[in-house]
Amino acid sequence: MRLVWKSLDKMRCLRKRSTIPFLGFLITFLLFLNLYIEDGYVLEGDKRQLRETSVHPSSSERYVHTFRDLSNFSGSINVTYRYLAGTPLNRKKYLTIGLSSVKRKRGNYLLETIKSIFDQSSYEELKEIVVVVHLADFDMAWCENLVQEITRKFAHHIIAGRLLVIQAPEEYYPSLDGLKRNYNDPEDRVRFRSKQNVDYAFLLNFCTNLSHFYMMLEDDVRCSRNFLTGLKKVITSREGSYWVMLEFSKLGYIGKLYHSRDLPRLAHFLLMFYQEMPCDWLLIHFRGLLAQKDVIRFKPSLFQHMGYYSSYKGAENKLKDDDFEEDSIDIPDNPPASLYTNINVFENYDATKAYSTVDEYFWGKPPSTGDFFVIVFNKSTKISKIKIVTGSDDRQNDILHHGALEVGEKLVGTKKGKQCSSYITLGEFKNGNIEVQDVDHKIAFDIECVRIVVTASQKEWLIIRSISLWTTQPPSQ
Repeated sequence: MRLVWKSLDKMRCLRKRSTIPFLGFLITFLLFLNLYIEDGYVLEGDKRQLRETSVHPSSSERYVHTFRDLSNFSGSINVTYRYLAGTPLNRKKYLTIGLSSVKRKRGNYLLETIKSIFDQSSYEELKEIVVVVHLADFDMAWCENLVQEITRKFAHHIIAGRLLVIQAPEEYYPSLDGLKRNYNDPEDRVRFRSKQNVDYAFLLNFCTNLSHFYMMLEDDVRCSRNFLTGLKKVITSREGSYWVMLEFSKLGYIGKLYHSRDLPRLAHFLLMFYQEMPCDWLLIHFRGLLAQKDVIRFKPSLFQHMGYYSSYKGAENKLKDDDFEEDSIDIPDNPPASLYTNINVFENYDATKAYSTVDEYFWGKPPSTGDFFVIVFNKSTKISKIKIVTGSDDRQNDILHHGALEVGEKLVGTKKGKQCSSYITLGEFKNGNIEVQDVDHKIAFDIECVRIVVTASQKEWLIIRSISLWTTQPPSQ
């Protein structure tokens, strides 16, 4: 990692020639180099050349020396944190919620954000979360006053190990002078966003081993009621599928969920490119480089931006997420399953997109009588409610004009995959939609398949916008 920092420092002198295409290449090359190539693979000649490269000016040597030696991509970053309130528990929780906060020129929403997290969680949910606040401001008087307020208002959560307040000492930060001014940002803006990247990197690094999953929030956020239950439903529904980042808000660095095992790499990534671009842009590169091509965002949003003044210069920031719902507990469970259809699929609008709570859909060419769309569960389950919506706002005629909803049992293997050999009809589609309540009271067996059957051919194409299933028991973890 020391070699990479020296190389990057040399490139700082060439900032006037920096271009976006070159930056994209640089990010790809360096991430590959550090994630997949052992340090010993670098040629000795290259090492000597990099050693001779000039670094920061002498006025910032104390920062550079520490920052260069922080990490080598093999694990967590070597930072000695200050514990301002609380200490970590030995037991891993289900979810860590991370917040980074600095002193604002106008307004402070951190206490409201912490209060919303705890108030919107049930007693059972509180047992599964830990909130980590990184006070990333070097004004120690401000930090001490804020810690006193946090300790006074949330003492029982601190004692229970649900709330930690930490700080990464200033000596671990890189120089924030003479940074590259990409995108023609003013110098103070570049300084702000570059430091913010490092703030987040140190927060991620600290949280690596606290839980199985990690959620990033900003310090001016309101939560929906029982948001953890909603998160768990989504995570369970995506068992067996690959993902790097799930998004539960469309704004900034709010509501972004990761596997905790990915936090060390993300922390290193933010440190490596801390001065290149804002953190939310870097996240897009990180996600893509780890082979998640598309955004996976869920509706309704579980988190809402509530701040009126930005942490940057106190500027007005009225952004709101119009997909946010205060009460979003009715998120479907959608148990893990395989999906099959014999309807001709248009481009990449495949069957799985109808079964996800992501804002996507299945789109097929005109179906014929007898065509089907079937969901085969990984294990049999009790279903309480089924809701299926076809068509879309801009293609209102691409609905299922004639169809039936069936549930099945007695799973058997066929050449085309697993299918149920016995089905019962629950109802007919009306105006392209169907909703059936109390399914578990109408069906005596545990359901293994849910099937949509086309009962009459149609000329119109078919969009299945959403398939939502609710189980009678909470999803197992």
